[in-house]
Amino acid sequence: MTDATGRPDDAAAEAAPPADEAKRIADLVEALTKESADYKDKLLRTLAEMENLRRRTDREIVDSRTYGISNFARDILAVADNINRALGALDKELRDKADAATKALLDGVELTERELVKVLEQHGVNKFEPLGEKFDPNLHQAMFELPDPTKPAGTVAQVVQPGYMIGERVLRPALVAIAKGGPKFAPEAPANNDNADAQ
Repeated sequence: MTDATGRPDDAAAEAAPPADEAKRIADLVEALTKESADYKDKLLRTLAEMENLRRRTDREIVDSRTYGISNFARDILAVADNINRALGALDKELRDKADAATKALLDGVELTERELVKVLEQHGVNKFEPLGEKFDPNLHQAMFELPDPTKPAGTVAQVVQPGYMIGERVLRPALVAIAKGGPKFAPEAPANNDNADAQ
């Protein structure tokens, strides 16, 4: 625009930036928008990583509380086995014939065994004896086969040494003898449907 003298209007010239200046501003806005999007993406990724780290840490804390005593518990199981063997060495007849001092000693050993089992259970270590159950290689270790036509083949016919679990994990598998010669182990029947009962 021009004023009355024909000269260009300074205000109009200042209001309309040159094309180069407009392109520079548009490029700057685009660059800042892209940088902002990059920072937002990095922030969201960092927040997700922190949340995953928090969950993993929480899970590791729970696992360490539950399974942290595994090595100690495994060592203590040998003590529990020896106490059990000591008690099993005397049959009922010998116990009945024992004098009062020997009976008191046996009672003390039995009390110690019960207390040991109780303390192990308080710390999540549970004993299991799978007699009569189907053999499961995840829980049991087969020592030998036992011919027994009265029991289904593949069932635990004898427990040589009990197993122990800590939480959901096997601390020590049960040492077992597997029945052979009997009928095949019957598969579990599917659960009855309520609709079938109504018919």
